[in-house]
Amino acid sequence: MAMSSFEYRDGELYAEDIPLAQIAEQYGTPTYVYSHAAFIEAYRAFDNAFARHPHLVCYSVKANSNIAILEMLARLGSGFDIVSGGELARVLKAGGDPERVVFSGVGKQRWELTMALEAGIGCFNVESEAEMTLLASIAVSKNVVAPISIRVNPDVDARTHPYIATGLQENKFGVDRTTASELYHRATATDGLRIVGIDCHIGSQLTELGPIIDAMERVLELVDELGASGIVLEHIDLGGGLGVRYHDEDPLHVDTYAGAILQTLGNRPQKLLFEPGRFIAAEAGVLLSQVQLVKRNGERHFAVVDAAMNDLMRPSLYNAWQKVSEVNPGGGSRQNYSVVGPVCETGDFLARDRELCLAAGDLITIHTAGAYGFVMSSNYNTRGRPAEILVSRDRSFCIRKRETIEDLLALESPLPADLY
Repeated sequence: MAMSSFEYRDGELYAEDIPLAQIAEQYGTPTYVYSHAAFIEAYRAFDNAFARHPHLVCYSVKANSNIAILEMLARLGSGFDIVSGGELARVLKAGGDPERVVFSGVGKQRWELTMALEAGIGCFNVESEAEMTLLASIAVSKNVVAPISIRVNPDVDARTHPYIATGLQENKFGVDRTTASELYHRATATDGLRIVGIDCHIGSQLTELGPIIDAMERVLELVDELGASGIVLEHIDLGGGLGVRYHDEDPLHVDTYAGAILQTLGNRPQKLLFEPGRFIAAEAGVLLSQVQLVKRNGERHFAVVDAAMNDLMRPSLYNAWQKVSEVNPGGGSRQNYSVVGPVCETGDFLARDRELCLAAGDLITIHTAGAYGFVMSSNYNTRGRPAEILVSRDRSFCIRKRETIEDLLALESPLPADLY
């Protein structure tokens, strides 16, 4: 990752070649700011790590689904991992190749399956017998064949936050190995289906090789078993989840990750699919915010900023730690601040116990916010979602306008007068 995409120059924080203070002046705050170079570097690092084996990187759209970001990745040759019909629509609008799309998710609706079949996507990652039956019936009614893989739940502890762990049998995702084997054999005799692969994803923000390789070995046992019975798979989808550094994590280097996976794969010929999202997007973005006021309650110091939990949900939802930096660090005394927003919730915090020098009007950035930032934002307290800005060297582009109050009210209708 290009950690230099957001760096200090002469005591001022920049995004590539533009001062973040200039971004704030031009576009206002709170605002998500993304680095074009950082996205490209992260994607290429992942793609190049597997250069010696046939593979496809399917960027996980849920990490950051802005159409400009998807268009940039599509031009680099990326495939896409989607989890909804809405995400498919975004990929298609961005010029993504539907044949390089995999559709994951435990609760795909009929209209979504129909939409994906009509678009001609590359693979449906089937997560239940009920889904497989529904998909087959739709495919037959459309006189098409649905390419499928079965998502296997390997019952491996990913050793990550429980909300983003997906590979244990207590989780809702996928099916166990025995059920997967049964579904593969059933699919061979089911009209409307064509088996193309197998899928596994054990969780997000993975920082250890052990669980990843353990899960892969369990999947490969099933691949070999299926091959021996005549069901030869074209690809093995190992999901995503490669972690990044937010605080003091020691994330895996992508080359180490790739080397271990290729060694475990051995001489098996199947194409490898991956679904990275956070790895590509997280460090490519920051949330830019302005201090509204500072206050003290007893021994606690608070910096109240114009960003809030509705803009960046991770700290409130996961108790996540993200680095906070002053855009123009001052030389005054530093205090231990909790950085909080104006939303009427005690859970509305962005950071706790940070040594900062702040005053009303100062700008701060919350780092590693390119993934699971804007996509998880909401309009709680009738707050418009932030603008999104992409920086490329000394140029900036507004890739999503800031929502106005009028935008928020546009979809609502008053009741008829005769109701009263």
